[in-house]
Amino acid sequence: MNATEKLNIAIDAVAAACRVTRLVQGALGTLRHHAKADLSPVTVADYAAQAIICRRLADGLGGLTLTGEEDTGTLRELDHAALREAVTHAVNHAWPGASSAEVLDAIDLGNHDASAGSYWTLDPIDGTKGFLRNGQYAISLALIERGEVVMGVLGCPNLSADFNRSFDDPDPRGTLFHAVRGGGSWCVSADQPFGHARRLDTSRNEEVSALRVCESVESGHSKLDDSARIVEYLGVTAPPVRLDSQCKYAVVARGQADAYLRLPTRRDYVEKIWDHAAGVLIAGEAGAVVTDVTGKALDFGRGVGLSANSGVICTTRAHHPRIRHAIDALGLFKAT
Repeated sequence: MNATEKLNIAIDAVAAACRVTRLVQGALGTLRHHAKADLSPVTVADYAAQAIICRRLADGLGGLTLTGEEDTGTLRELDHAALREAVTHAVNHAWPGASSAEVLDAIDLGNHDASAGSYWTLDPIDGTKGFLRNGQYAISLALIERGEVVMGVLGCPNLSADFNRSFDDPDPRGTLFHAVRGGGSWCVSADQPFGHARRLDTSRNEEVSALRVCESVESGHSKLDDSARIVEYLGVTAPPVRLDSQCKYAVVARGQADAYLRLPTRRDYVEKIWDHAAGVLIAGEAGAVVTDVTGKALDFGRGVGLSANSGVICTTRAHHPRIRHAIDALGLFKAT
């Protein structure tokens, strides 16, 4: 199977998950969720998106090796019958007639480790807190081969193609981004995933005072005080824009922002591959430079964690050395 055929299967799977998660988000008043061991919220949409994507990939590819964020440990417990029912009901919008047992088995297709030479990685809802706020979130799917991200599909169900529309104003169509290494980055309407695709290009702005920075909404995801110090050092006048999820990579890739800073909140924090893989490829293929805060390339060849890296800088070629200089000048992070 060639890359185009694989990409089309991946696009179809993510687009189906976009449709279903939008329906689930529309029913937030009755949404059931629980807390995982790390206390982050897990919703019906997380499980449903993973089930749909895993099943469609497995059917289309004739087999599947995938490392996903979710598993069915909680769903299989006897006292979570209502949650199982809600997940199955959501999945049935894209997979009519699927039983709860089939849905659970599909979710667990994503329980492979990240040691294979070639495997997919999935974050079914990246930006869960944004999802729960009715804000921005992403469905992130990437193919990793020999430690390199070679294909990425990023569904952003609430992200408008209109740059003038507020990130807090959910778009009814959404946007889907995709890239294959060496083939550029592209975007389409999420509700017409095989319609006309537009090639992405990063911003041409080289004026540092006009630098447009996007950051995480949640302070637990990025050290916002350090971001403010970098911005102040550079003499940037525009306030940062905050939105959830890997949508930030897409916003930089399409030239709506000039930089995305995700600065480590503590020295021992390790980012997960599914939180970055698709976004890194999409931004990079659009012309962005993506490194960690010390300037090292992100290493996807060490299992589920980016253990060789600390934080993320995603920005244009003009601004990357400036941001790196500011980090060093301020003494914020030291190479390890």
